Amino acid sequence: MDEIKLSTDWARAEVFSAKIVWLASILVIATSAGFAYFGKTAMARAYIWPFLAAGLFLIAVGTGLYMANMPRISRFEQEYRSDSEVFIKEEVARAQKSKRELARVLKMLPLIILFGALLVILVSNTTWRAIGITVILLSIILLIVDSNTDARNSEYLQQLERMTNVK
Repeated sequence: MDEIKLSTDWARAEVFSAKIVWLASILVIATSAGFAYFGKTAMARAYIWPFLAAGLFLIAVGTGLYMANMPRISRFEQEYRSDSEVFIKEEVARAQKSKRELARVLKMLPLIILFGALLVILVSNTTWRAIGITVILLSIILLIVDSNTDARNSEYLQQLERMTNVK
């Protein structure tokens, strides 16, 4: 039964991450609205659409995290009772796959930040600078969330692997 608690705690933490992403999306969209309402300079006005797009993208990311993990919480106990060994093997395989995917993401996000920085440095057009800065902001938000997800996933995987070695 420790396996069920471990798995549901992990899934609940992923659902919490989705809520953090949603909070970030609200802040980014509110900032876009602030620039739309109060922005007087060309640079301030240039942020409106990139920030709105980034906020909507973050809503989609948060929704994906939520929809992928919320149903798991209720299914874990049923799947474990059905066949505990298969359940643990499938969770180990899924956590290993997530670890590989997160490793790629955590290498790509700094490169995307570099791309955004190059836009800011090399392009003098206000719209492209706003896009570059928005790309940097969005990538930093995702880097924060994904680095925590990676740490949580690594710990989850280690605990699952210990459980399989004990049995």
